[in-house]
Amino acid sequence: MKHVELESLIKSFLLFFISMTTLIVVIFYNTYTKELKTLDETLFAQMHICNFELKCDAFSMDFLKAESDDFYSLHKDAKGLSSIFPIPGSQEYSLEIRFSQASYEAKIEEIQQNTFTYFMIVMLVVILFSFLFSIYALFPLRNALRLTQEFIKDILHDFNTPLSTLRLNSAMLKKDLGENEKINRMEKSIQNILDLQENLRAYLQQHKSQVEKFDLKPMVEERLMMLEKNYPEIQFIANVPSVMLMTNKSALSRILDNLLSNASKYNKAKGRVEIVYDKNKELIIISDTGKGIKNPSRIFERFYKEQDRGVGIGLHIVKKLCSELDIKIGVESKVGEGTSFFLRIGAIHYKAIKPS
Repeated sequence: MKHVELESLIKSFLLFFISMTTLIVVIFYNTYTKELKTLDETLFAQMHICNFELKCDAFSMDFLKAESDDFYSLHKDAKGLSSIFPIPGSQEYSLEIRFSQASYEAKIEEIQQNTFTYFMIVMLVVILFSFLFSIYALFPLRNALRLTQEFIKDILHDFNTPLSTLRLNSAMLKKDLGENEKINRMEKSIQNILDLQENLRAYLQQHKSQVEKFDLKPMVEERLMMLEKNYPEIQFIANVPSVMLMTNKSALSRILDNLLSNASKYNKAKGRVEIVYDKNKELIIISDTGKGIKNPSRIFERFYKEQDRGVGIGLHIVKKLCSELDIKIGVESKVGEGTSFFLRIGAIHYKAIKPS
């Protein structure tokens, strides 16, 4: 199940479950208060009967001096429930019938236990129905995702033929005409399309379960070697020791490619791109001396971009890949000075990824 599907399933479940639970709690609370009221009324009716029969094992009786005419009323105090009844033919004494506090609390506890038992049974049914509702609500989303993926796969497949033709013809033109600025721009445009194609492929893949052990240093060196050929005017600095990582290698490669490519693409003339691994903080830090980012909080939004180049999907895919691999990503940027990205792989507790 994809991350977005799992998120949709959980949200649908919680929405239905919380709504139904709130309604059921209100119903059970009203039922419980009515049960308590019914208990008082039942005990009071039994006191009435006891007043006539005078044979009541559940009640205690006592004769009181008739100092009040508050007859036929139910009273509650620390000793329990009581009611006073007049004695026919006697003006001096009245009859008090009492139900002890211990017996009253036992009755209330029985009501509470029964109510709780019924409540738990109903909640189990609600959980089952919430899950079934969530699964049912997930079907349209899964169908839409499936159609979207199939559409993207078709586009990726259709890219291959025109891209191959473009690359072949640009190579032939360069051979015939030699180095040419227009041909170089055309080749960079073709490379941008290839990068987009790779991003779309990465968007469709599931990487979380494909974990392997590998050395970070040769991966970084390979990435920088490719960039140095495309951006000879940029100075690339690597300070990455041999460190073994446990994650998906191709997905991490895609993350580094995007970040390093952006650091190079949006850098200043004769700028610098640096990648460092901080052993103490277990951070991969990618920094540049580029243009900087005006709104760092928005850069991971889909289709958000601050430059004319690109389509604004690269960093969104980076964020998606990081989420799948449990890689925490942070960013700091100053306009006109540069940008730094921070990656922490396999962090269990994470508050903020920033250098001290």
